[in-house]
Amino acid sequence: MKRTLKRRTFLQASAAASTLAGFNILPASAASPNEKLNVAIIGCSAQGGTDARQAMRHPNVNIVALCDVVPDRTARLIEEMKKQNRPDAPVFDDFREMFDKMGKKIDACTIGVPDHAHFPISMLAMSLGKHIYVEKPLAHTFEECELMMAAEKKYKVACQMGNQGHSSNQRRQFEQWVERGIIKDVKKIDVWMNKKRRWWTWGKITEYPTGVTPPAGMNWDVWAATREKKPYDRKYDPGNWRGWFIYGNGAFGDWGPHMLDTAHRYLKLGLPTEIRAEQLLEPTSPLVFPKGSTIAFDFPTRGDMPACTVTWYDGPNHKPDKPEWQQRDLGWKGKFIYCGDDVVVRGGSHFDTHQVVKGEVDREKAKVTGQPETSTDHMTNFINAAMGKEQCNSKFSVAGPLTQVFTLGCIAQRLNTTLQFDPTTKRITNNDRANELLKGPAPRKGWEQYYQL
Repeated sequence: MKRTLKRRTFLQASAAASTLAGFNILPASAASPNEKLNVAIIGCSAQGGTDARQAMRHPNVNIVALCDVVPDRTARLIEEMKKQNRPDAPVFDDFREMFDKMGKKIDACTIGVPDHAHFPISMLAMSLGKHIYVEKPLAHTFEECELMMAAEKKYKVACQMGNQGHSSNQRRQFEQWVERGIIKDVKKIDVWMNKKRRWWTWGKITEYPTGVTPPAGMNWDVWAATREKKPYDRKYDPGNWRGWFIYGNGAFGDWGPHMLDTAHRYLKLGLPTEIRAEQLLEPTSPLVFPKGSTIAFDFPTRGDMPACTVTWYDGPNHKPDKPEWQQRDLGWKGKFIYCGDDVVVRGGSHFDTHQVVKGEVDREKAKVTGQPETSTDHMTNFINAAMGKEQCNSKFSVAGPLTQVFTLGCIAQRLNTTLQFDPTTKRITNNDRANELLKGPAPRKGWEQYYQL
């Protein structure tokens, strides 16, 4: 049975929106340093479970609710909570019911669910004044990112995307190297990620699966959320959803936020003007991401920073040619940042620091100095921000444009073409189908309201 957003919850959200939209603007509630932050966990297995454990380690956090479309997937967390002598938390299979019944007891929530479901959960939570930690990528489509950035600003809640390295010393190093002129005049960045993806072994997919019996107790309707509800199949859940255009964002959504976050932020890349599908590795499919690809993004000049091309490589052992000056093997992930004519900086993902691999720089200038202004643990940074003590390092105004770059890359992969993009109007100007994909499919009946919050 389909279940729409309860009238009470929708009215609560609408009332909050009206208050914030008028002159009586109040800050979102935040616990004092001596109080506890009541956190709900939405998505309790895989990365969602990891996020839950990170939140549970914080001394100022109470876990007050667990929500997963398969309630049995909360069992491991429940056992760990018992070992920590934490109070029992009620279990839900529908985030809407959780907010209906417990909204007043929840200050914040973690959202560790498939890409396509980030948006409705996040929009409802923000509209109800809840602080949110959302796994990467921020959302499934370009427009959903746009709406989530607007909601962050509108509802004035702490919002964090889960690219954990953005709270590390790697981020501080990149920022300082840009400020000190070690990373400068960047016209070219090559980045690669060759970790095996589940869909590599599927062969050429031309039809959706016919379906199998879902796990006992699974709320498949909530899993599908705003998207078309296909028959349940293990090629969607658990974990395989990432390979499908209809539900996931492929390798870009999975690894792009870890590989290019600091370069995008501190080189002020913004949005590209051209996105080129230079190579797709076979097999390709109208439904599933390619086995690998080479996608190039052209970014225009920004102030005194030159135009820059970022070239992304993913797929089995698919990477740029090894430069003659590079001594070691390129490995399965990495990036080269070409700084002017003489210096090349190599980096990785997450907490990997950067190294100068070509050219000479002042070693003293290259040392990371000073104390970090915010926590260098990503979840702690979010919890402290929700308690009013610091700012989120990967807030949506930072993570949103980064994710939008990857959604453009996903469209280029899907259509195997070159896209011309206008960063001012935020439209693809040379391909009507691609421009439609910025918005994505119309929401499923009963799920339209999340686009109105």
